[in-house]
Amino acid sequence: MKFTPPDLRHRPLSIVHQEPSFVVVDKMPDLLSVPGRAPNMDDCVVNRVRDLFSHAEGSLAAHRLDMETSGLMVLGLTPDAHRNLSRQFEQRQVAKTYEALVEGHVTGDSGHIELAFRVDLNDRPRQILDPVHGKLGVTNWLVLDRNGASDRDETRVRFTPLTGRTHQLRVHAAHPQGLGHPIVGDRLYGNPALADRLMLHSTKLAFHHPVDDHWLEFDLPAPF
Repeated sequence: MKFTPPDLRHRPLSIVHQEPSFVVVDKMPDLLSVPGRAPNMDDCVVNRVRDLFSHAEGSLAAHRLDMETSGLMVLGLTPDAHRNLSRQFEQRQVAKTYEALVEGHVTGDSGHIELAFRVDLNDRPRQILDPVHGKLGVTNWLVLDRNGASDRDETRVRFTPLTGRTHQLRVHAAHPQGLGHPIVGDRLYGNPALADRLMLHSTKLAFHHPVDDHWLEFDLPAPF
């Protein structure tokens, strides 16, 4: 499924916290985390951070958010900081929390999902369940509210991923063996007509400072 990202160059990147060694940003929906392969896909968080911080060098991105996902993202501005942050993500030392609106009425109050999946080679970037060749994704979930201010039948859910697979929360939310309720506005796994964006936001990010190792926590409420 081909998708051309919208032109977001008129919208500035929001800085949540900055230090000489790293920066935490609020990634807007539909902005790439890193450059895409096509010539028209160079507008991304990494390139915007390079433009904002003249001393930034190296790969910068210690992790990625899906293009459609918004919220907290941390980037190392020096090679040492990038290596440190990347290692924390690889060793699962980083605490991440997401908030989403999902389609329908979730009957349970909380749960734990373990599903293995991989990319669909015939329909990239869609992911499909594959318990044999797929990589295991692990997610905890908690219902925060049902319906809320919306006139649609939907549920507000907090997701805590314990692994970091591509599209993990989207697959775990939508698949019948997972939550069984697609995230509102998901063009790959749900009904994109329900919203003008994917209702998934990175609300909390906590990690060790890449220089002095003290624990840092950042919170950013969902805009929906």
